[in-house]
Amino acid sequence: MTRRSILHVDMDAFYASVEERDDPSLRGKPLVVGGTGRRGVVAAANYQARVFGVRSAMPSSIARRRCPQAIFLPGNHKLYADVSRQVMAIFRSVTDLVEPLSLDEAFLDVTGAQRLQGAAPEIAAAIRDRVRAEVDLSCSVGVAPSKLVAKLASVEAKPQIKGRRVTPGSGVHVVTPEGVEDFLRPLPIRAMWGVGPKTAERLARLGIATVGELADLPLETLIGAVGEASGRHLHAVSNGRDERPVEPERETKSISHEETFATDRFDRDGLHRELVGMADSVASRLRSAELRGRTVTIKARYPSFQTVTRSLTLGQPTDQGPVIVAVADELLDKVDLDQGLRLLGVGVSGLTHEVNEQLTFDDLAGQTADHTGASGKPAVASTEAIDTIRARFGPAAIGPATLLGKPQRVAPGGQPDPEADDSRSRETPIKERFAQPWGPQDECLDG
Repeated sequence: MTRRSILHVDMDAFYASVEERDDPSLRGKPLVVGGTGRRGVVAAANYQARVFGVRSAMPSSIARRRCPQAIFLPGNHKLYADVSRQVMAIFRSVTDLVEPLSLDEAFLDVTGAQRLQGAAPEIAAAIRDRVRAEVDLSCSVGVAPSKLVAKLASVEAKPQIKGRRVTPGSGVHVVTPEGVEDFLRPLPIRAMWGVGPKTAERLARLGIATVGELADLPLETLIGAVGEASGRHLHAVSNGRDERPVEPERETKSISHEETFATDRFDRDGLHRELVGMADSVASRLRSAELRGRTVTIKARYPSFQTVTRSLTLGQPTDQGPVIVAVADELLDKVDLDQGLRLLGVGVSGLTHEVNEQLTFDDLAGQTADHTGASGKPAVASTEAIDTIRARFGPAAIGPATLLGKPQRVAPGGQPDPEADDSRSRETPIKERFAQPWGPQDECLDG
């Protein structure tokens, strides 16, 4: 059996590095990219800010206390997406087996590329040189026989913070098949995929602190502590077994948009306006990806940080904003607003590329169907016109009448415009892929 050679390439402090590249006056100064409002969240911090304890996913208010001298920028997602496309193009010129994880990191399977391009470590070094020469940014590369170990190895290759100093990393860290066990065993258990705070707490009660101790734990004991699926997964990966292939085409599972408000929101009419804007953004991204979805979900977070979701599955898939907002409005009626909301989001899942629609009586009458059916032809025609206008004149050129006079939040790619409204910041990380399902970890991590 051929041993695989997997690379994990991770850009170094991507958003902050792009800002420094385009504005050299920022270099050498603590820099934070992310929400600038009272409830903003750090999306990225350069290494000069990290020495003060500033981290991705940290509330901006805490980041300011830790590093008052830091420069805060709202971020420019369109710019980061454009640079990401340049970086990914370099990766794909090396191998067709590229699996992007986000805008700034990807797995590459270079097993078949080695005959023409040299051994995997040589390919990794060449990628770093090309990224520096063609994009003027730095990246770190992990080389290993599996995805898990390659990702962990790229962390070892990065610049390191020691006290108040930043020391350069190796740039490329190689873990050979024979060295996997020695590499994994000293690592803390939180380094492993699948070990979150709750799992770590359960393992700590068993005296498990390192990957080596986890690997030595009997499978039955591990299953008893964390459950069947997690137990088997952790037992395998802690012992270096990870056979997952690099998947160039990762199927989009959902498309969502959410907002964290500067102050808690109680007003039903105002929240309806927020839903209209978010549904319009989600629908635009669905159409851009030539997708439709069957299930509409809203996500609401109370001031206590308790989060609830409500969902409804349609009779037919849709990519129409009015249909999505009609369902989202119904779902919002099932959410207790007496406590106020600090966050509201809309998502569509159950995605398909199918375009066939079953005609309803409303369609035959030339009317737009309600949310239980398909979109009527006049609505589809108007949607096509909206997409055409936005493609030509920009995303702010046209939008729902409900939002008249309100800053346009949709930027190219369906992302929020960070300069549109300082009163809100987006809690979903801007490092996410263009379409990402909601999960239990609402974090943004930037290398």
